[in-house]
Amino acid sequence: MSTDLRAKCAIAGLGQTRMGRNFDHQSATGFAAQAVDLALEDAGLTRGDLDGLLVNPGLTWPDATMASFSLQQAMGLRDLTLSATMNIGGATAAAMIMHAAHSIAAGMAKVVACVFADAPLKPPSPDQAKTGSAAAYGFARGLNAAYGQFGVNAMYAFVAQRHMHLFGTKQDHLGAIAVAQRQWANLNPAAQFHDTPMTMADYHASRWVVEPFHLFDCCLVSNGGLAVIVTSAEQAKTLKHPPVYLLGMGQGHAGGDPIDTLASGAPLAKQIAFKMADIELKDINFAELYDCYTFTVLVTLEDYGFCKKGEGGPFVENGTIGPNGSLPVNTGGGELSSFYMWGMTPIAEAVVQMRGEAGRRQVPRHDIGLVSGNGGILSTHSTLVLGAGA
Repeated sequence: MSTDLRAKCAIAGLGQTRMGRNFDHQSATGFAAQAVDLALEDAGLTRGDLDGLLVNPGLTWPDATMASFSLQQAMGLRDLTLSATMNIGGATAAAMIMHAAHSIAAGMAKVVACVFADAPLKPPSPDQAKTGSAAAYGFARGLNAAYGQFGVNAMYAFVAQRHMHLFGTKQDHLGAIAVAQRQWANLNPAAQFHDTPMTMADYHASRWVVEPFHLFDCCLVSNGGLAVIVTSAEQAKTLKHPPVYLLGMGQGHAGGDPIDTLASGAPLAKQIAFKMADIELKDINFAELYDCYTFTVLVTLEDYGFCKKGEGGPFVENGTIGPNGSLPVNTGGGELSSFYMWGMTPIAEAVVQMRGEAGRRQVPRHDIGLVSGNGGILSTHSTLVLGAGA
């Protein structure tokens, strides 16, 4: 059996629910089922065509350890030959697609749905104490928490502060990323901040969350579901949309303390994915990078080699990654200005761009796209290289 997976499988369907303060369903399971149905419809398939189901549960699934089984039962799916619940944080979405591709290539499944859903936001209620959306993502750990460092915001902020200290990275550099992604969101009707422009002055005027992060340095916690359908390249060619080919894929889990390394697992994941895809960095037309914080984009650009370590700030400061920039990044607004569906956010936008369906935000060259996923505090990483052609 050949182990060459380049362009052997493709994304054939995309399903995205309404995002943000969406209370259409009472649970993440409901959003997941809706997303899978939308993805099947988009591909021209039915529930009966599915024989694989991979689920990345968000924080609010009622039984996260058995999420794939609970979704199968909720949707009445029968005779699956592939099922798994997967979670390596924001790197999971691309990892699910990799697992689907491996399974299809091995003859273990033919049509696999990969889905993420979450419902951390609750409808306003006069009987409940007021809480922010960040409450769903707050957690305390040991001695660090005793000294005030708890929650994901503070942990990423600590790494960002050291980057600023060592390399001279400025607040305006982080702001340039936030402003560029808002410019993209203003071109995306589905983005939560579609109708809200932002200047650098607006960025600086937003409240502090934890230094060096302002409000607009942080992603938009959202309710919703997002799914893709993965199948063989041969079958994808017979369906409703042109295939989005999986040219290369890889994971990188470097270990170590990001406070010391100031790096993610991107270099390792890139090496594997780019070798499979047989491309170089110069071949990339656009990049959809995991952006739970502005700093995540900056360090990821460095780690993929778009600029040298420590030079991410100057690289982004003159509109390089925004509309009309030389490297379009997070072209739908990303998790900062559109919606936060963990690693599915960048994948969804990449599929839209690959198909040429992005409207006013469509990048002119979209033959090869880079997608990254990031989990934990720069702890896990996944890379996809997508292609409009094989």
